[in-house]
Amino acid sequence: MGKDKHNTRLLPFPIIESAAGGDIIAINQVLNHYKGYITALSTRPLLDEYGRPHFCVDEEIRRTLETKLIVKILQFNMAA
Repeated sequence: MGKDKHNTRLLPFPIIESAAGGDIIAINQVLNHYKGYITALSTRPLLDEYGRPHFCVDEEIRRTLETKLIVKILQFNMAA
């Protein structure tokens, strides 16, 4: 199965359930699922010495978004 520009596949419920329970492998699967979206959100334009724009991933923003996602995964209440 090829990767689409917009991955609309849903994560399987057992992966979500395992990730919410703290399973590191499942958490990494969730992070991988949202990797492209996180990368897109953390991409910023930078200007070179000639004033031409170049787009780069701001690693601080990327790590912040990943950390916030992990926190929300672990706070997810399966009973709600």
